[in-house]
Amino acid sequence: MRILHTMLRVGNLQKSIQFYTEVLGMQLLRQKDYPKGEFTLAFIGYGAESEQTVIELTYNWGTDQYDLGDGFGHIALEVDDVYAATEQIRQRGGKIIRDAGPMNAGTTIIAFVEDPDGYPIELIGKKEPG
Repeated sequence: MRILHTMLRVGNLQKSIQFYTEVLGMQLLRQKDYPKGEFTLAFIGYGAESEQTVIELTYNWGTDQYDLGDGFGHIALEVDDVYAATEQIRQRGGKIIRDAGPMNAGTTIIAFVEDPDGYPIELIGKKEPG
């Protein structure tokens, strides 16, 4: 077994695709409209779905906002350098909600950014083996 994808409901599909591709550097892997169901699915990620876990963006036609609730936590992305990644995201127009620095009560370097729908994304510094 393996994790295939995580699904997020989004209020503006094009704005979300732009954020994940242009700000976070993912690729749009596939997109399909489902007229009978009045929704569109877009799959984004850093590599082929056959090899990597991806994100499914679901746009329900006519719904432009969701209550995120308090059960969802965040998506986590590993980056080589959290400080550099945070600055690149800021320069690309991304919203930083926690600047890079050591995590609370720990030493791992993290930061948080927010996507156009308010979903938090944690950036975690790559750990050295061992």
